[in-house]
Amino acid sequence: MKKRLFSGIQPTGAVHLGNYFGAIKNWVKLIDEFDCIYSIVDYHAITIEYDIKQMQEKILDAVATNIAAGLDPEKCSIFVQSRIPQHTELAWVLNSVTNMGSLERMVQFKQKSLQHEKNINSGLFTYPVLQAADIMLYKAETVPVGEDQLQHLELTREITRKFNFKYGEIFPECKEYITRGARVMGLDGDSKMSKSLNNYISLTEESETLKKKIMPAKTDENRQRRTDVGNPDICSLYSFHQLVSSDEELAEINTGCRSAGIGCVDCKKILLKNMDALITPIREKKMELLKDKSYLNDVLDQGAKKLLPIAENTMDEVRKSMGLR
Repeated sequence: MKKRLFSGIQPTGAVHLGNYFGAIKNWVKLIDEFDCIYSIVDYHAITIEYDIKQMQEKILDAVATNIAAGLDPEKCSIFVQSRIPQHTELAWVLNSVTNMGSLERMVQFKQKSLQHEKNINSGLFTYPVLQAADIMLYKAETVPVGEDQLQHLELTREITRKFNFKYGEIFPECKEYITRGARVMGLDGDSKMSKSLNNYISLTEESETLKKKIMPAKTDENRQRRTDVGNPDICSLYSFHQLVSSDEELAEINTGCRSAGIGCVDCKKILLKNMDALITPIREKKMELLKDKSYLNDVLDQGAKKLLPIAENTMDEVRKSMGLR
């Protein structure tokens, strides 16, 4: 039997190239290797300010985008976190074996507190406990993470050990699956691609909008004129080429930039062509999916229907082990 894998998807609107190359592309590859469970984690999303009227729209948008990008609902389970109440029930139980000190050390809480200083709520603080519950509820053995998320996964293992020691061996200790996803820089060339910094390229960008973003984007600052030689190693756009351009094109750009044989405008035109070739099929498929919201809701319903018995069985075990049944 395949090992079970769990990962969460935030319903945050526009999915960008950083999300795709950093996570989604890897999730697609894992479908054939693992029993994959992908949750739209709407309970996590409410820990920051959000538009209530747009929440359902963003959930369907997230489902459509991920299916368009390659997640096959016939091969994996996709569902909405809030439709399975055992997530929050288990999170409450796990709060009782989680130390305050462990939560205070979480880097993400410190970062989120700075970003949302007018809304530092207890949900932000206990966010990692709900993450642990998401994983443990299905007894997932594997979690795909980037190296910046290892702290949260180690806390999940710590919570698992404490619960098992106190109440009996119920949960496996999950292991990380380090996804070697690219750390995609933003168009400003200074920071990681991010919606909050407005330096991103959406995975469903229109061709004309894509052109408006690529052509004025920052390149090697030492190259002021067409005849100046450049250095692809310090050019953020070359990092995009490494994601979407062929080996032959990379060799041409690398040599041409260092010898001033190719200009930045020509380099951007090649990048624009290749990015558009990647994005257009995803955008078009997503638009088709969003026309059939009944299909998207059916995907979510089927995912919840399949997973609810697993969640119920886990909570039955938990309640009995704790003397609550």
